[in-house]
Amino acid sequence: MLNNGFKINECDKCVYVKNTKRGYFILCLYVDDMLIIGSDDQMIKSTKDMLKARFDMKDMGLADVILGVKINKTQNGIVLSQSHYIDKILKKFNAGDTSVSQTLVDTTQHLSKNRGEGVAQLEYSRVIGSLMYLMTCTRPDLAYAVSWLSRYTSNPNSEHWKSMIRLLRYLRYTRNYGLHYGRDPAVIEGYGDANCISDMKDSKSTSGYVFTLGGAAIA
Repeated sequence: MLNNGFKINECDKCVYVKNTKRGYFILCLYVDDMLIIGSDDQMIKSTKDMLKARFDMKDMGLADVILGVKINKTQNGIVLSQSHYIDKILKKFNAGDTSVSQTLVDTTQHLSKNRGEGVAQLEYSRVIGSLMYLMTCTRPDLAYAVSWLSRYTSNPNSEHWKSMIRLLRYLRYTRNYGLHYGRDPAVIEGYGDANCISDMKDSKSTSGYVFTLGGAAIA
């Protein structure tokens, strides 16, 4: 890739970028999956030919789903979502429950470390792991709740599970949420906030931040 004019992205070593007078080209690589993005069809074709001459690869056509993320093109931009992955999470960890919740957490509920016997610790850890992948890919709105609940992964009790069930019900309510990258000028905006002294035990606050580009969260 470097010999053909590409540069490695410093933030993600699996992303290669090439800029020319004809346009730009981005190649994302993850193990044996590859996503190619470009502004010039001829550049895309020549890069595919270059790769096919060196590797045994198959062209799957226009991207629809990659690494569990569905790509949907609309008139207003591109939407990245994981509704099918959410269905798997709910079927595995919340089967039989049809209730929904319109909010992630109950702000009146103050959780603390469990000093007694844990409740389904392994299952709790599996839910957290599944939610972390979802949160990282397309659902940054889950970040606070997942971070909050993951503090009790080592020894959850019934109160922790109650909050977890609420989060899963929120997922059912927001199943079709995703990241929408619009066609507006790309302007990076940053926001930060903190909840003042939310921990009743040690008087610590929880802070957070988000950066958006083109209307969708990027970090």
